[in-house]
Amino acid sequence: MEDSFNVALEPSECRQPPLSSERPRTLLCHDMMGGYLDDKFIQGVAVHNPYCFYHWQSIDIFVYFSHHTVTIPPVGWTNAAHRHGVCVLGTFITEWKEGGRLCEAFLAGDERSYQAVADQLVLIAQFFRFDGWLINIENSLSLAAVGNMPHFLRYLTARLHEQVPRGLVLWYDSVVSSGQLKWQDELNQHNRVFFDSCDGFFTNYNWREEHLERMLGQAGQRRADVYVGVDVFARGKVVGGQFDTYKSLELIRKHGFSAALFAPGWVYECLEKKDFFQNQDKFWALLERYLPTHSICSLPFVTSFCLGMGTRRVRYGQEEAEGPWYHPSAQEIQPLFAEHRLEGAGRGWVKTHCCLADAWNGGSSLLVRGLIPREQDHVAVRLFSLQVPVPPQIFLSLVYKLEGASNVGVALELTTGDAGSCHVGSISTLNETSSRHSPRPLRVPPTKLARWVHRCSQQLRGGWVQRCYKVNLRDCLLRDLFVSFARPPGSREEESFVCRLGEVQVVDAKSLLAPLPRVQAVTVSHVRWQRATPEEEGSPARLRLGCTLHWSYLLSPIRCFRIHCCVGTGGGALGGGPSGPEQPALLGLAFVNQYRIVDLVVAAAGPSGDGRVEFLVEPVPKEGFLVPRAEWGRAALLYSMPRTDGAL
Repeated sequence: MEDSFNVALEPSECRQPPLSSERPRTLLCHDMMGGYLDDKFIQGVAVHNPYCFYHWQSIDIFVYFSHHTVTIPPVGWTNAAHRHGVCVLGTFITEWKEGGRLCEAFLAGDERSYQAVADQLVLIAQFFRFDGWLINIENSLSLAAVGNMPHFLRYLTARLHEQVPRGLVLWYDSVVSSGQLKWQDELNQHNRVFFDSCDGFFTNYNWREEHLERMLGQAGQRRADVYVGVDVFARGKVVGGQFDTYKSLELIRKHGFSAALFAPGWVYECLEKKDFFQNQDKFWALLERYLPTHSICSLPFVTSFCLGMGTRRVRYGQEEAEGPWYHPSAQEIQPLFAEHRLEGAGRGWVKTHCCLADAWNGGSSLLVRGLIPREQDHVAVRLFSLQVPVPPQIFLSLVYKLEGASNVGVALELTTGDAGSCHVGSISTLNETSSRHSPRPLRVPPTKLARWVHRCSQQLRGGWVQRCYKVNLRDCLLRDLFVSFARPPGSREEESFVCRLGEVQVVDAKSLLAPLPRVQAVTVSHVRWQRATPEEEGSPARLRLGCTLHWSYLLSPIRCFRIHCCVGTGGGALGGGPSGPEQPALLGLAFVNQYRIVDLVVAAAGPSGDGRVEFLVEPVPKEGFLVPRAEWGRAALLYSMPRTDGAL
């Protein structure tokens, strides 16, 4: 039961190029203070200044590392990575004398022992929906055990490929073929047998360029499967770490190898927490030229730029809870963070960075600052790299607001591929009065479409504006998504601007015609009662309720579920704020079809009547519209005083 809460929402999103391509890759190995910190809280936690990673478009593989023998990635990391098309690996590590004894137990015997271990590792990855394993043997092996290690790796790799789509097994540069623990800092004849038995090789960190040159012959056609390790903490004799990590990346890419960045959380662990976002952006900006990005290749494409954290929680421009929160599963697709400067003598520039100061939906937004020079009419910045075969008709939406008194024009721009055959038909702006961009209204819009369109071109809560567009295409490939800023009509002066982006959507029009499924079969189980400590003498008796909600729903069309407690039952709202007479209290977010309620304070039932708690499960569609409360799932729990004075 409890394990099922740790299952990732869905497999990795489609991406281009696929991980199987020969392009050099970037692996991030996350090792932070022993692991399982704030990220271990499946349903989120209230915490100030948590670690957050958001440069997903620049990496291909995410490894969650700790010194537990079997390290299963926390589900929040897997959900966030998969949403960005990034492969997620756990770690299988053995160390010291205890690790040596464990290895002898399953490797020194016959094949049944090592196959049983491999089968369990495959089952774990399959059940929790992550993508494979980094194998790290940090202890010496007997000749019998090291002789079976290639067989173990081959069997594990084959079984994983059968059961986990796009599964990966990587070997860390530690033990050599003689059984000695002897880091090589390269792929060579002493460890080549392990490389030949799995999907890739992660080198130790104390290499020099001559190591890379020697590896060219060893790797052959599999250069992209060699992940050259870079310790961002710069421990030992490394080419470059910390803010000089780019020096290592420059040499790695020069020779065509993949890179493995170990512990880039250095910017969080060792530098000032208050400067974390600036330091993280600086670190990744220095590496940008050496990090090929990957593209999103499926629709719908929707993001509110939420980092999965915040100092408050906002819903469609309205604050609904104060206080810090951290929920990695709630992180939405992050853009390409960049600073773009116009070529030539002009002073034009535009820069993007995340910002917790305001949000449209979630806890953060994307802040875009820039300057339009006198000699240019506009500046633009690429937000996303896409590679999506476009359906005949798509809807686009942009939610934004300009800070200060700026009057620059804000618009989305698309680029398309297959220019020889791609036909761009009409582009209409929905719900605008301009005759040039008149909408094509449906006489009786389907329910989902009507909900999606109704906010278009309106001034929304908090000063936000939503622009919606309908685009007709044929035989096109959507390549890039830009946001463009144009000078006001008649202005010839330099125009600086600060714009906050709250949401971007690219939606297949056909998907908005399909009915939204309903949450069904909501049940309450694992109910547990405790008496609550009275807040003050003479206050009404109260109880603490723990229980588990389950429901039935197809996960693919939704962002998440919002779990509420019906008002009037005594439940406390998230953030402690009061609820109105008809407003349900938000308890939290769920990313699977279940939610655990812990210590919900409710009024005790009176001697002559029953108590009642109603739970509501609100689906949040990817398209962002509000689902009427009548279509939420619900379940009521009735309770009464015990018949005796025994414990509840």
